[in-house]
Parts: sequence; C-alpha cells; structure tokens
Amino acid sequence: MIYTFRIVSDEVDDFKREIKIDAEASFLELRDAICKACGWSASQMSSFFLCNAGWEKQKEVTLEDMGDETTKDLYLMRDTALADLMEIKGQRLLFTFDYFTDRSLFMELTEIDPGKNMIDAVCTFSRGAAPLQEIDINDLDFQSDAIASLAADAELDIDEDMYPDESIDNLDPDSAAFGDYDSIY
Repeated sequence: MIYTFRIVSDEVDDFKREIKIDAEASFLELRDAICKACGWSASQMSSFFLCNAGWEKQKEVTLEDMGDETTKDLYLMRDTALADLMEIKGQRLLFTFDYFTDRSLFMELTEIDPGKNMIDAVCTFSRGAAPLQEIDINDLDFQSDAIASLAADAELDIDEDMYPDESIDNLDPDSAAFGDYDSIY
C-alpha cells in the first residue's frame, strides 16, 4: 500500500510538498524523506504528532526516547510503521522540526493506494522554498502570541531598574510593608 502525504507550512505561503511512501515504511523514513525534500539536515531532533481534525495533538512519534516516565505509549520513529498509526485518508499530522520555537509542518494523508508497494519514499510535488530549519528567535515573524511572549521573555533585561525602590533590601520582615502574614491562613 502506498500513502501520499501533502505537506504545507504556516510560515511560507507558497510552500507545498507531496511525498509518496510505502505504508510499511517507518516514521523515520518519512522524516528522512521530508528533510530531503526540504533540503534540511536529518540530524535535528523532531517528532510527529497525530492530530484530530482541529490539529490538536493526540499521539507523539518521537525520534528518541527522552526517558519521560509519564509517557505511557511511546512510539519511536525507527520502530513504528506508518500503517501502525495511519489508517484512513484525511488523517492529519504535525511534523515538529524545530523544538525551540515549536515550529511544525502540517501534513495530511491525502491518498491511499492499495495493492502497490515502493522501496524508497519519493517527493512527487515540490513548490516554493521550505521554511528555514533553524532560525534565530529574534528573526521570527511573530504570528502567534506564544512565540511573541517567548521573544519578549528572551529580551527581558533583568537589572536594578526592575526594583525602583532601593529600600526594599532594608525592609524588616516584621514591618507593616509585609502585611499581616497570619491573616491569609
């Protein structure tokens, strides 16, 4: 069985890739095909997230086991075949390729061709330049509040100007400035 995935980006309007891959191929092989189609290094940490129709993350297929003991179902890219988790046309995935800024590609399983097989994944359609694999947080085009907040935190200059009243260092903990500690309990 051959799967066809359409891949788009929310960063680059004219970016689109289409990849055909055997259903028995691993998520690692899909990751490598995406990196090749985008001209990226395959050495970066990445994950796939199976999503619902509203792009909410459901299951993660990760490159490495990070030892998170709270994860009950751990799927590793090298050990998980696409057919193990991808079953129906229209299923959605996020491919998170930049963990630091939580940047992802949006993917959809657009076609399932039963009765056929292929050895290697193939990029069958390519339009537009891929988003940069790594970017400096200061170069981001702030499209989301989360990224804008992250950038604001990164630029926060912590110094003595944060404390306008130098007398804060000389306060007596028993003074009225601290209020009635016992009254909050």
